[in-house]
Amino acid sequence: MTGRGEGPQADAAGGPAPHIPVLLAEVAEALDVARGGVFLDGTFGAGGYTAAILDAHPRNRVVAIDRDPDAIANGAALVERAGGRLTLLHGRFSELDTLAREAAGGEGLQGVVLDIGVSSMQLDQAERGFSFRQDGPLDMRMGQDGPSAADLVNEAPEAEIADIIYRYGEERRSRAVARAIIERRRRAPLRTTAELADLVAQHVRGEPGFHPATRTFQALRIAVNDELGELTSALDAAERALAPGGRLVVVTFHSLEDRIVKLFMQERTSRTPRASRHLPSPEPAVPTFTPVTRGPVAAGRDETDRNPRARSAKLRAVERTDAPAGSVRDARKGSPR
Repeated sequence: MTGRGEGPQADAAGGPAPHIPVLLAEVAEALDVARGGVFLDGTFGAGGYTAAILDAHPRNRVVAIDRDPDAIANGAALVERAGGRLTLLHGRFSELDTLAREAAGGEGLQGVVLDIGVSSMQLDQAERGFSFRQDGPLDMRMGQDGPSAADLVNEAPEAEIADIIYRYGEERRSRAVARAIIERRRRAPLRTTAELADLVAQHVRGEPGFHPATRTFQALRIAVNDELGELTSALDAAERALAPGGRLVVVTFHSLEDRIVKLFMQERTSRTPRASRHLPSPEPAVPTFTPVTRGPVAAGRDETDRNPRARSAKLRAVERTDAPAGSVRDARKGSPR
């Protein structure tokens, strides 16, 4: 299952592995953490990026967010060591501008970093239900609230399940998997990760190093947590929260996430408006960002040897201009989304 460095080539379904921040040096460089200021870590996790930002400059302060209450509880020691320079908040990164406003003391942010997907700690805890390598309840909720994966597979219509598995997992056998889920739940509800993984394996052919249920589990996790919707909202929120010269750095682990980030950054850094033959020619846009990276930055061989979960990671970064947030959307579409 991909996300936060959990690629299909290494512990794809969340087999035990130590938490190692992916592309740590590259993230620090892209954020330009040595200049000092207030930074936001939108995916605190085990605090790897946050600790690096704090260590880079004595005047650095960090507002860190995580939707997982376990991550917040486990970060208490780092908060204490930071001596007032770290504010750790429970919440969604889609609301990062609102959450950061008070915590940052009114200062515009000098940087925002987002590490998208599920963390290795979540994958490694069987009771969280993200992994099929360890049997546990079919949960997958990052925030530990709302409907679970079990609720989805046991209650959603067959067409909806098939659509989720195809769209978010890119699983070609999505209809067969959805049909099997419906047939199974007529006899008894699916309650555990092992039950679902075994069922999927009966209908999807495995590949070398790739469990047959990988794509289905990824799709359900994305749907349960609205990961792609959260990411889209977080990118807009970062545009609003960053000060001119502040940088947005995003690390993704699969093509669905990367496509959203790539298109967002392309749109916000381009001066060329999209023309429509049905509408008057739009005014030229004033970019809200300028590029920091040219194309995605990938992990080097040394890092992937140490941490195979970094193999699928892609880093993209942009720097905020002084154009008003939303001005690119206004120029091209008539109004913000």
